[in-house]
Amino acid sequence: MSVEYKDYYKLLGASKTATQEELSKAYKKLARKHHPDLNPNDPGAEKRFKEINEAYEVLKDPEKRKLYDSLGPNWKEGQNFQPPPGFENVRYHFGGAGGGPGQHFDAGNFSDFFETLFGGAGGGARFRDASGFSGGGGFGGFSRGPSRGQDAQATLELTLEEAYRGGAKAISLQEQTIRPDGSPAMHTKTLSVTIPAGVRDGAKIRLSGQGNPGMGGGRSGDLYLKVRILPHPVFKLEEQNVVLDLPLAPWEAALGATVRVPTLDGHVDISVPAGIGSGKKLRIPGKGLGGKSRADQLVRIMIQVPPASTPEERALWEKLAQTSTFSPRTY
Repeated sequence: MSVEYKDYYKLLGASKTATQEELSKAYKKLARKHHPDLNPNDPGAEKRFKEINEAYEVLKDPEKRKLYDSLGPNWKEGQNFQPPPGFENVRYHFGGAGGGPGQHFDAGNFSDFFETLFGGAGGGARFRDASGFSGGGGFGGFSRGPSRGQDAQATLELTLEEAYRGGAKAISLQEQTIRPDGSPAMHTKTLSVTIPAGVRDGAKIRLSGQGNPGMGGGRSGDLYLKVRILPHPVFKLEEQNVVLDLPLAPWEAALGATVRVPTLDGHVDISVPAGIGSGKKLRIPGKGLGGKSRADQLVRIMIQVPPASTPEERALWEKLAQTSTFSPRTY
């Protein structure tokens, strides 16, 4: 995923060597200047206010600032930013460190760049500040008391068999935490997930209370696992239908046959009607994905022509060509 790089120092009008006090002064000055409640006739004020809050949320916190600065000095505002390796499925715990006494920010509606570095942010932003700021609802609305933690998202890879059968599965996720000395650290968290039988590719499974922790005593957010079904060596997927390519010899296709085929629920015998053509599909009901109403397994006919590897075989093919009235072309 490529997103637009944000120059947080430029947004606050501060240098990269600015102290926390200098950053705080720059933020408060700009926040008051561009607060939407103070600029009701300026449609761009809310956007600028959101960008200022996002920049300060990162730079006020030594850990987040350190991670942001680790990207290097070669990025420019507006450039496409490719996240470094290892940022997949990372969630950052927002603790408001570095914001000063009485100050706490619950990030929401931030840019894709912010979410790439620090994890998805959900819901509206809530802010309380010892400076005496107050305001209404919406983005930048100010409130006091507990706030719910933000939701997080990760990818859950399943084999086709796991998706078909469902059941319990243990998964491990990487999340970023803070060591006692204040430095960032990666932590492995193991969770047990109940997979619904027949879950489809792209579906989301919600784990209540497993997202980012709440603030001020608020409850934790939820974790959403997006299902990705891995490629299978035998079967393919067409939406919720399972597809199997069935090779047939020409005489099986011409004369008809009973063929044993695999499904995700064991082998079954199917009847191939005489004269079937390559590419035609036979249906086995209820052997696909889905919830209470299962989709089907489709068996796609693939006629395989053997080589005439002996004189006898060639003579038989030539005799068939001479005696048959069949023509595959109509033009």
